[in-house]
Amino acid sequence: MPRIRNDRNDSIDQLFRGILALRDVEECYRFFGDLLTVQELSAFAQRLQVARMLSEGKTYEAIRGEISTSSSTITRVNTELRYGSGGYKLVLERLKEEDSE
Repeated sequence: MPRIRNDRNDSIDQLFRGILALRDVEECYRFFGDLLTVQELSAFAQRLQVARMLSEGKTYEAIRGEISTSSSTITRVNTELRYGSGGYKLVLERLKEEDSE
């Protein structure tokens, strides 16, 4: 069960509904550019990149060789991939489907 579900509230629901209302990548750039700092956005993007690399079977060393990230970030993402709510896997599968179309 997702841990975030324990903290569910109207403001988080509104944020997620707002994200789902975005129509394309350009709208995402506009919204997330207002919502997050460059560093925050980069950190989120990096976590997804790490998740993709881990799901492809890359080692921690290989990942650190390709992108500048800490072992603790890789470990955290790996833990979520293995024991989390499946969010990373869901997004990675959908991105793969989209890329193959």
